[in-house]
Amino acid sequence: MLDRSSNAPDLPPEVARRRTFAIISHPDAGKTTLTEKFLLYGGAIQMAGQVRAKGEARRTRSDFMKMEQDRGISVSASAMSFDFNAFRFNLVDTPGHSDFSEDTYRTLTAVDAAIMVIDGAKGVESQTQKLFEVCRLRPVPIITFVNKVDREGRDPFETLDEVADKLALDVSPQM
Repeated sequence: MLDRSSNAPDLPPEVARRRTFAIISHPDAGKTTLTEKFLLYGGAIQMAGQVRAKGEARRTRSDFMKMEQDRGISVSASAMSFDFNAFRFNLVDTPGHSDFSEDTYRTLTAVDAAIMVIDGAKGVESQTQKLFEVCRLRPVPIITFVNKVDREGRDPFETLDEVADKLALDVSPQM
């Protein structure tokens, strides 16, 4: 964290080490679960929470409102930070549901990049396409992450082909 009593010449190096990114997708693609994994592997937490935690199971850090915990969805963007190597990562878990998309649109005006999560079994869904277009208009650099490839569904290469076709992106790997 930046010491507010520090001198102004210390500010540029502090700003240069910060990376702010949003995780975006259609509801239930795995944004919050991916957020928990970043926090876990970045060393910010010792145990990842579960979106639909019951009983004694640990809840996620980003779904902090009771409504979010009860429904298993994010209704507002939540920001978390962690240090990794020489960098400070500011991670923003955004709502996926279209009813709460204004919060996500505002978030995308303040980030360095976005991670777009695609559900491997469902492919590119409508809300993901809308959020992708917002990023493209800004322009916000996007990393595409195909999640849930361990579940039965379609071939991962079919999902990659759909990403290439619907979003006009060059994907890798290719068949």
